[in-house]
Amino acid sequence: MLAHLTDTARQLAAILWQRHTVYRDRTGGVVIRGEHVQRWISLSATGTRGEVLIRAGRILDGGTSAPARAETVMRLDSTPGELAAACRRLLADIAAGAAPEAARAPEPGRPPRPARRPAKKARIALWVVLATVISASVLAALVAYSSYSAASGR
Repeated sequence: MLAHLTDTARQLAAILWQRHTVYRDRTGGVVIRGEHVQRWISLSATGTRGEVLIRAGRILDGGTSAPARAETVMRLDSTPGELAAACRRLLADIAAGAAPEAARAPEPGRPPRPARRPAKKARIALWVVLATVISASVLAALVAYSSYSAASGR
């Protein structure tokens, strides 16, 4: 199974990127690294026979691999073209979600949004809830004190 997985990964790497590195990882899967695009793809056997788990992620600045951001399961006997199409979809998903919301460029003709602050209504509601809790606590203490006073005859 591992030999077939390695052969498939080499064929897939040649389709996806001209410059790539293919190696085995600690879990027995195969990783394809595209340093020039800062992405990686891993292929590993799943629990069911004949299926492969394809995961994709980014390569961070120091060369370390970020955790997988997208994954799918495919039949290992799929054609290299089908596997490459699945990998491209995963890579596109990663590219779409790669930049954090604040770092993304605003739409043309639209000014950038200022940082969000809690709405006034939310702050007022928080104060009302806090005042209600404090009032209920004070009321409970007064009731307990009056009950104690009445019971002791004072």
